[in-house]
Amino acid sequence: MSAAKKKAQSRRRKKEGLLRITLAKSPIGYSYRQKRTVRALGLRRMHQTVEQKDTPVIRGMIAKVRHLVAVEEVG
Repeated sequence: MSAAKKKAQSRRRKKEGLLRITLAKSPIGYSYRQKRTVRALGLRRMHQTVEQKDTPVIRGMIAKVRHLVAVEEVG
């Protein structure tokens, strides 16, 4: 692997921060898909907080359940 590719990969890794995601509202009464999305984020209980890598996939999941979760960036 060339030096330029290694440098680019290390830059991408550094950009990936963490997101602190908290389940602020119960998914009861919402669709099955939204419940599964909350579960896929690693959230099981109300007010539980998890940290996930800041990736487009995680951001997309958060966007689908933004009315149920609270998100803050870490570092």
